[in-house]
Amino acid sequence: QDVKDIPMKKLTSGMVDDFEHFLRIKKGCANNAAVRYIRYLKSVIRTGIANKWIEDDPFIGKKYVRTKPKREKLTEAELQRIIELDLSDLPRLDLVRDTFVFCCFTGLAFADISTLKHEHVVTDDKGEMWIRKAREKTDELSVIPMLEIPRQLMEKYKGHPRVVEKDGVIPVISNQRMNSYLDEIGSKAEIKKHLTTHIARHTFATMSLNNHVPIETVSKMLGHSDIATTQIYATMLDQTVSEDMGRMRDKFDGLKVEIKPLPEKPTTFERPPQPKRGRPKKSK
Repeated sequence: QDVKDIPMKKLTSGMVDDFEHFLRIKKGCANNAAVRYIRYLKSVIRTGIANKWIEDDPFIGKKYVRTKPKREKLTEAELQRIIELDLSDLPRLDLVRDTFVFCCFTGLAFADISTLKHEHVVTDDKGEMWIRKAREKTDELSVIPMLEIPRQLMEKYKGHPRVVEKDGVIPVISNQRMNSYLDEIGSKAEIKKHLTTHIARHTFATMSLNNHVPIETVSKMLGHSDIATTQIYATMLDQTVSEDMGRMRDKFDGLKVEIKPLPEKPTTFERPPQPKRGRPKKSK
C-alpha cells in the first residue's frame, strides 16, 4: 500500500493472506521461514487483542504448520573418505577439507569457527584441551573437548600467516567459497550429498549420539539453550540401538526360562451380541 505503517485495527484476514503470498512468492521464503514471520505478526495481534487495540482477530480459521526439516549429515564412512583424500597438490581444497573436518569433530558452526581464537582453547589440570566459546548466533556457551584430529589440525596451521595475524586456530575462507569447494571435495570422495559447512555440525551431533554420548552432553557441546533443539538430531542408527541394548541382551538372553506351549489349539473367539441400551418403550 506504499505506506510505512497502518493502524492495527485495520488489519484484515485478506491482508494476512497477502502477507503470506508476499513472503512465499515475492521473497521466495521456504515454508518454515514464512511460518516464522507470520507467527511474529500473530504474536503482535494477540497482544493487540489482549489490550483491546483490535476487536476482530484476522487469524481466525488460519493454521500455519512448520515442516520437519531434513538434517543432512555424513556417515562415519563418508567422513573417513574425506579425511583420507590426498589434496596436497590442491592447497585451496586441502584447507577447506581441514576446516570442514575440524567442524565435524567439534560441532562448531561456520560463524563460530571463523571467530575461534587461541583464547577459546583452554587446557585443564589433566592436560586435556577444551574449546570454551559463546556461540555467535545465540551467545550460549559451547563446551567441547578437543579430540586428537582437531588437535592435529590446529597444530598444522599454527604457523599460517593469517592464523598468526588474527590469533586464530584455522585460516577460514568465506562461507560461499567454502561451500563451492566442498562440492568439489564431495565429488572427489564419491559422496553424492550436497556438502555445506552446516553439514559438519549435523555430522558431529549425530556421530556423538550414535557413539553413546548422552543427549544432555551433546546439547552442552552444541551450545543449545533448549534440549528440544538437540533432539532434532536424535535419529539413532539401528546399530546404535542394538549396542545400547547389549547389556540387557547379555543379562536376559542367558536366563533359563521355560516357555510352555498353549494347552490346546486356539479357537476364534466371538463376542456374544450385547443387549441394546436405552429406555424401554412405553406400552400403549
